[in-house]
Amino acid sequence: MSIILVPLFILSGIYILFAAHTVISARCIINFLLILLDKFISFASRFVARYCLGSMSSSILVTGGAGYIGSHTVLQLLLGGYKVVVVDNLDNASEIALTRAQELAGEKGSNLTFHKIDLRDKPALEKLFSSQKFDAVIHFAGLKAVGESVQKPLLYYDNNLIGTIVLLEVMAAHDCKRLVFSSSATVYGSPKTVPCTEEFPISALNPYGRTKLFIEEICRDLYQSDPTWKIILLRYFNPVGAHPSGYIGEDPRGIPNNLMPFVQQVAVGRRPALTVYGTDYGTKDGTGVRDYIHVVDLADGHIAALNKLSDPSVGCEVYNLGTGKGTSVLEMVASFEKASGKKLPLVMADRRPGDAEIVYAETDKAEKELKWKAKYGIDEMCRDQWNWASKNPYGYEPAK
Repeated sequence: MSIILVPLFILSGIYILFAAHTVISARCIINFLLILLDKFISFASRFVARYCLGSMSSSILVTGGAGYIGSHTVLQLLLGGYKVVVVDNLDNASEIALTRAQELAGEKGSNLTFHKIDLRDKPALEKLFSSQKFDAVIHFAGLKAVGESVQKPLLYYDNNLIGTIVLLEVMAAHDCKRLVFSSSATVYGSPKTVPCTEEFPISALNPYGRTKLFIEEICRDLYQSDPTWKIILLRYFNPVGAHPSGYIGEDPRGIPNNLMPFVQQVAVGRRPALTVYGTDYGTKDGTGVRDYIHVVDLADGHIAALNKLSDPSVGCEVYNLGTGKGTSVLEMVASFEKASGKKLPLVMADRRPGDAEIVYAETDKAEKELKWKAKYGIDEMCRDQWNWASKNPYGYEPAK
């Protein structure tokens, strides 16, 4: 850091010498030094974010790191030089995803360790935090099936809320107060206008969405009670795609809840047809419009958020992660058909209750403050999704 201070002191000295030979008031000198100090603080925070948090000495805990988004983020963290510790109860994930992420990271893969822990198991979490120091936590862990949450609301409130509360309690007890939370655009409910900005009122249409909303509120309350916390809430839209290698990707258990895993299962012959819910929306082709984002872009967004935690101005902040573009269901199907060379059988059905017509993100805040922007379009998303599906038709399970 002394290297940074040298030119600043030199500049200050030059200015003061100049001021001594000119008619400049002391107030001008003070104002100049205040501006210089502000520039130094801004530069120093970027320096720490770039060279300190991303260094090999930084240890990041990733909850739910064996899941779809988690495993891709773990890989990007490893490639970025972080030490990564993953905790996951493997309820809807596979440890194979972490093994493959390690392999993709090459020699940096040795910086990954895994512990099978349920966040509600406070003694196990306490033991882990007592054994090593974490610089920050990225919190993915949670159940996420909308339909199941309606049928089993208590399960979702227990797993998602209690697990998060236990995590926050243990973090506080061990003075680890930097958190990136995996929230969701589902907190916007059915927005009256688009694009969705971070200032939109929040609501939720189902228990899953309410767990995300409640956790956001818990984080805001926590920060208000103790401003030493630094928390970033990431609301992302519809993650799709896979790592370009086709070595890691999405592998949901049971019937997929989202469009693209269902599409890929139809393409590889695991399901007979894709059901399209709603063909009479006020969109160009009558189907619902969503903001799809490549999972690698999303993983990079988490790294950007992690770096932002070093900014002295950060308290509890919210950012949308999306492309800022809306794509209809039929447009995604057409792009996937082009990527796979397969014609997908479709079944047109009525709208599902609670489905919004058009939802996509306003991403200006993330672009400006996180210095992050999605790089990939729907053609790359579908290309990588098919690459993963064709190489792994049954996900991480052996071909049947």
